[in-house]
Parts: sequence; structure tokens; C-alpha cells
Amino acid sequence: MADPKGFLTHGREVATSRPVDERVKDWNEVYVPGSLLPIISKQASRCMDCGIPFCHNGCPLGNLIPEWNDYAYREDWTEASERLHATNNFPEFTGRLCPAPCESACVLGINQQPVTIKNVEVSIIDKAWDSGDVKPQAPERLSGKTIAVIGSGPAGLAAAQQLTRAGHTVAVYERADRVGGLLRYGIPEFKMEKRHINRRIEQMRAEGTRFRTGVEVGRDLKATDLRKRYDAVVIAAGATTARDLPVPGRELKGIHQAMEYLPLSNKVQEGDYVTSPISAEGKHVVVIGGGDTGADCVGTAHRQGAASVTQLEIMPRPNDERHPEQQPWPTFPILYKVTSAHEEGGERIYAASTSHFEGDEDGQVQWLHLAEVEFVDGRPTARPGSERRIPAQLVTLAMGFTGTDRENGLVEQFGLELDERGNIARDADFRTNAPGVFVAGDAGRGQSLIVWAIAEGRSAARGVDRFLKGASDLPAPIRPTDRSLMV
Repeated sequence: MADPKGFLTHGREVATSRPVDERVKDWNEVYVPGSLLPIISKQASRCMDCGIPFCHNGCPLGNLIPEWNDYAYREDWTEASERLHATNNFPEFTGRLCPAPCESACVLGINQQPVTIKNVEVSIIDKAWDSGDVKPQAPERLSGKTIAVIGSGPAGLAAAQQLTRAGHTVAVYERADRVGGLLRYGIPEFKMEKRHINRRIEQMRAEGTRFRTGVEVGRDLKATDLRKRYDAVVIAAGATTARDLPVPGRELKGIHQAMEYLPLSNKVQEGDYVTSPISAEGKHVVVIGGGDTGADCVGTAHRQGAASVTQLEIMPRPNDERHPEQQPWPTFPILYKVTSAHEEGGERIYAASTSHFEGDEDGQVQWLHLAEVEFVDGRPTARPGSERRIPAQLVTLAMGFTGTDRENGLVEQFGLELDERGNIARDADFRTNAPGVFVAGDAGRGQSLIVWAIAEGRSAARGVDRFLKGASDLPAPIRPTDRSLMV
């Protein structure tokens, strides 16, 4: 145990954010560099080393949280990194992007503020990179088997790294021009600088993983041809079909899906553009959707110099604290959350539904008409007399995703079956109905969290390894039907 009295003597402290007026002028991560190291040992000491560590169950990866908390408390960063990597290929991603269901399941959180597990995690991995503890782990011998991984998001990268280390020859196919999937082009730079992806890709290349960018399987390369080239295929193409908003005026210029808007700002940071082709500069911006993707749009609009930013959410405002009957510990609660983007300004409107858009004579959106809603028999219903309009010269739709891409032909060319939710169906080993074809991440699970993507990538890798060799030494932290803690 780190410190038997740590949770009694130390309160919760988190990373220090840079001042708002400073950080909205650049695209660097919002936290003060190095602000965690002076406090992280004490924060790790708050871990109670519970007899039943519910944080393990809260984390889909099964992270060994009490163990690396103890090493962090003792400032044994090498051992802490080893324990961290035992269950997680990319802790620098999850430490920055995960909503931390582990903290919601922390036993200390029953009557106090939980341990800052994410902050400890990211401190360990950043220290490991700085000290050179993160090295390529090339296999001792090759199996002679070849595997194609479709998609280079967290699920695809995790599967590829596990399979490469198991001795297989792995090629990752990515339809974008750079590796990383939504990590690269869906997550703004201010949430995770892309240097973290770049150095992981270099590690994976050194281990033997090959990358093929600018190739969309189904369009540029037939899925059937890919299957003939490789002994196995892992589909980790994500759930990229965005939910639309079919209301009058949707066809107006200036209304875009979030994943049309966000990647362009990332391409500016990559040097592809001087300014984004879709910019919020000087415009009244409305973001429809109250989740993390919506918050990413809010933060991006601030940095582009929007005149105003309004975020709409059809659901009522969540509670500030966990409701013990509706969201009992240790389930993952839906709470009111203020992200770094919300700290930077803008208005948030809850229980509001868009009725239509209004444009000018050039077909450019100018106004969004909304109404307050109340839920009747579980369905949102407009409240009479609550209609109003707000200025909207740029609108981003961030309402989630409905499944994997069905337009590129991948599903049909492989002859894949779908489940009742429209995702690619798979068995307990993540195998699809197509021989030798596996699926991991959002393509099989539906839109979910980064920790689920990595966990599924690792588990699918074990399924592939067993398929090719008859047995596998790779760990399998989850099963595809696992919905623990409702996350």
C-alpha cells in the first residue's frame, strides 16, 4: 500500500491549466507542462489499495491501478511504467482522452473525491518517455503469418502492436494520409498533441509493423483481394457514419458534420493549410450535441476566433453529483461536466431541439430556430410558446455516430453479417462470419470510449493469434459482450 494515511492527509489535486486568455491563442495542450510531477507522489498515496479494487472493473483494460499508484508514490517510475504497459499499449492516449470510468469506480469516491488516476497515469508514461524506458519490443522470431489491420485508430493500433510482438507480419491500412484515425484527425491538438502519436508509430515501425496510408479498403483495394493476400484480417475501421439532422434548411451552406470541421483544423497544425477551409473566425457558431465531440468543436471555434459559441443538447442538464438510486456507485454516472473548452467561454443550452435553419439570399445559414423540449413518455416534445431563433453562421453537428461506413463496400465485399444494432457481428474471439476476418473497436461495438477500443484491439489480437497458431500467450482482458459499468 502506498501510504496507509494518504487519503486522510492529502486532498485531491489535479493538473494546472494554463490561463484561458493564453491557451486560446495557440493549439498546445491546455495544461501547464510539468505541473503534475511535484504533486503526483502525494496524489498516488491517496490510493487505498482496496481489498477489492473496483477501479479494475471500472477500467475495460483491467489496468493494475493500485500497483502503479504504489510505484508512483515511491517514485519508482521504471516499475510504474512496466505495470502500466502490462495492460495498456498507449497510456499517453488514455491518460489524456479517457473520461476515467476507473475514477468513478474508485472506492474512495464513495464519500470523498476519488484518486486522480488519470493524472497519475499520464505522469508515469510521460516520465517513461523522458527517461527512455519506452523502447521497441521486436519479436524474437517470426511466425511466417501475415495479417492486415484495417484502420489505424486506437483499436487498430493496439491489435497491430500485439500481433507484431507475437511474431506475425502486420500491415495497417489507413484511408487518411496519416496514421492515427480519430486520434489524428478527430481529437484537437489542445487535447492531445500529435507528437504523442508520432513517437508511438515510430516505436511500432521499429518493432516491425508496416503502415499503408491513403488506401481505403473497399474502394482503393477490394476487400476480397486483401483477404487473398493475408492469412487474417482485423477490421478496426471505426463507426464513422455520422448521425444527421434532417430538418428544413439542412442543405444551407455553413452546416457541417463535426468530422468535416475538426480534421481541417488538425491539418492546419500538420502544415497542410495556412487557415482552415471551414473556419469559425468572426462567426456566430452553434454546436449541436453536448458530448465530447461537441466540446472539441467548441474549443476549436474559440481558437479560430468565433464571435460567439453556443452548444445545444436535447437532453436535460445532468446533475452535478451522482444520484445514488439512479446511478449508484460504482457505475459510470452521467454528470454535468465542464471541459477545458467550456472554461474558455460560450453558452450551453439544454433541453433544446432544432426545428429548422434559416439562410440568406446566397444560401448561407444565418439563424437556427429552436424550441425547449420536455420528455413525454420518454420522447422529447416541443414546449408550446418556447420557440426562438439564435444567430448561426457556422453550425457543426456533433450528435454521435450510427455505425461503420456502409458506402465504401467493405461490409458487402467481405460478406459480413451485422448485429441488431447495425454493427459488424462477431463471436467471443472477435471473429466475424467471414473466415479469417475479425473485428475490433467501434466497428463491432458501436461508438464508445478509447479504453474500450484499446481493450478490444488487444482482445481481437488474441483471437487472431489463436486462429493462426491454435493457442495464444497474448492477454485477453475483455469479451465482446462485456458491458460492465454501463460504459
